[in-house]
Amino acid sequence: MTRIRALLAALLCLLPAGCGQEEGFPEGSTMARIRDRGVLIVGIKFDQPMFGYKDPATGRISGFDAEMARLVAKDLTGSERNIRFVETVSRERENFISGQVVDLVIATYSITRARSQLVSFTDPYYNAGQDLLVRAADTRINGVEDLAGKTVCTAKGSTSADRMHNEVSGEILAVVDGYSECVPALLAGRVDAISTDDTILLGLRDQHANPSALRLVGKPFGKEPYGMGIRKQDTVFRDYLNGLIARWLADGQWDRAYRDTIGVSGATSDESKPAHR
Repeated sequence: MTRIRALLAALLCLLPAGCGQEEGFPEGSTMARIRDRGVLIVGIKFDQPMFGYKDPATGRISGFDAEMARLVAKDLTGSERNIRFVETVSRERENFISGQVVDLVIATYSITRARSQLVSFTDPYYNAGQDLLVRAADTRINGVEDLAGKTVCTAKGSTSADRMHNEVSGEILAVVDGYSECVPALLAGRVDAISTDDTILLGLRDQHANPSALRLVGKPFGKEPYGMGIRKQDTVFRDYLNGLIARWLADGQWDRAYRDTIGVSGATSDESKPAHR
């Protein structure tokens, strides 16, 4: 009976009314625990403009990932304000999930086979492509084929680092904790390029005091589907979140979140928006 109730709760998420407090959640489920606590705890990055960025002046967390998290909080607790963000760098995401430091991670978290052995992922809520950010005056680098002998900055524990190591020949990796460390290194000439997902690179460029000093190469060389990460085998929570994502893609909430965050840069969602399921 418990399994049947769980499946019914997940199916309710697909209905226009959603999965708010009125429907109730299966006893003992992650959703019920969060509802009773009254606060959703989300692991997110603090240094990635357009996805997860903490304003040093106001302390507010902004970006597309933050908006996705607020939509979850609203459905679970009745208000998007009932949320606590915890900074989660790439290499700590699995530990934060398995150690129950957070309820879920929404942090430009690419779905991979290796990570899926450690955590469970939702369906993709965003599709990105890996690219390069270089100094605007540097005309030597116009694609990954130009990286031989060049030093590339990327983040520990990221799929970007794995792809550079496994698929791109001749580069020298400078691996750091967060991408915000890469921009000063690039402008100072300590590295020749930054490599991660294209929209993250756009955010790093646009946040800089002199965006014209940086150039996005604009030749993506890898697809990165982002998922929300949760505890392994928590299928009821995963199904609930998948229902939310499907609803947002269908009812315009995904588009509004994109417009208000990533869309500000002039980017379009044509390649980034997952297909409706």
